[in-house]
Amino acid sequence: MIAINDTHDAKLKSWVESANDDATDFPIQNLPFGVFRPAGAEEEPRVGVAIGDQILDVVACRQQGLLKGKVFTAGLACDVPALNALMALGPDLWTTLRETISGLLRADGPGMAETRPKVEKCLSRMKTAELLLPVEIGDYTDFYASVYHATNVGSMFRPDNPLLPNYKHIPVAYHGRASSVVVGGTPIRRPSGQMKADDADGPSFGPSKLLDYELEVGVFIGPANHHGESVPIQKAENHVFGMCLVNDWSARDIQKWEYQPLGPFLAKSFATTISPWVVTLEALAPFRAPEFARPKGDPRPLPHLDSPENRETGGIDLTLDVFLASEQMREKGIEPLRISRGSFTDMYWTIAQMVTHHTSNGCNLRPGDLLASGTVSGPDEGSRGCLLEHTWRGENPIQLPTGEERKFLQDGDEVIMRGFCERDGFARIGFGECRGTITSVAAPE
Repeated sequence: MIAINDTHDAKLKSWVESANDDATDFPIQNLPFGVFRPAGAEEEPRVGVAIGDQILDVVACRQQGLLKGKVFTAGLACDVPALNALMALGPDLWTTLRETISGLLRADGPGMAETRPKVEKCLSRMKTAELLLPVEIGDYTDFYASVYHATNVGSMFRPDNPLLPNYKHIPVAYHGRASSVVVGGTPIRRPSGQMKADDADGPSFGPSKLLDYELEVGVFIGPANHHGESVPIQKAENHVFGMCLVNDWSARDIQKWEYQPLGPFLAKSFATTISPWVVTLEALAPFRAPEFARPKGDPRPLPHLDSPENRETGGIDLTLDVFLASEQMREKGIEPLRISRGSFTDMYWTIAQMVTHHTSNGCNLRPGDLLASGTVSGPDEGSRGCLLEHTWRGENPIQLPTGEERKFLQDGDEVIMRGFCERDGFARIGFGECRGTITSVAAPE
């Protein structure tokens, strides 16, 4: 596990005043990475680091001579408008870059009188910047790592046997569609597809009527493993750069018709939204937690998916919220309604187990590959991470402040996901937002 160091010190303050606000997701203890274009700029997108309500341009820092020695290599990797090259460098250079950036932004940093004017030239306002997809995603794998979600969904369709026999032995997953992963804020067009009503003689084709969100956490791969070589669980997190929020949009009516025998396909591949900021695994070091507390009688993972360190610190104490705002709510100035709050500690499988299982057959992961956790759901109704569970297939609609009801998503609905970590003795850090608004189905050409 990554050690806690000076960059996590709760007493650290930044000369960027907005980073010292208790409500900010991006204090100096966080320093997540992303890709942005400054307001009005016609130049190429830039790799940046979020600090309060500002973005620090890493390329500009290098050009100002602020990244010297060993860290110069990490700065050079940020010259391309994607995080893949930086992700490929590995934990040592990530730590060096993070420590250097922390030093440049500290209120009591050495040589502030000389360096601060240079650093100030490298800042852009986040509010006016364009936040872009942070990574060129080559492959996308979606896991099914919440036993609560799997049990709830299974009980809807197989009440007598909700969990399939393999669930508590392997981290179940499917291969998703990387080309349709979009950054938060991108409109999501309602998909069309083939579906079959229970009382119909045959299938029909048309817009999905049971459109859903799924609250998930994304893991970005750093250094690759060679084809044919597996990653042992003790080294799995050396291959993880950081994490983001994921909304794995799902068309439940299309999914119900197509998922047998090979699982999700067109019900999922139309869009997946990720948050624009990637929170490094190092920033999350103070918020590690034990793995899921398996009930008595559950099998222990097989030896290749088990280790003392994973048992003690394989989890991450990350709180996750989902908000919904209908078009009427926005028109009337009504704040988005929080409809669920979950915890990443409720996941049955850890990120190290996901990485190790993924590579256990020799599958080679590459820098920038995205692994999603699957829907994050907990043991109670308020922690269910999708509408399928929350409304129990539409039987218990959500009541909105406008008097509207929601069984599934309607055109104009905006889904907002937020995540944060907090623990006594450490600064609260956040993941920003993962937003998406449903628009009407595309007209036929």
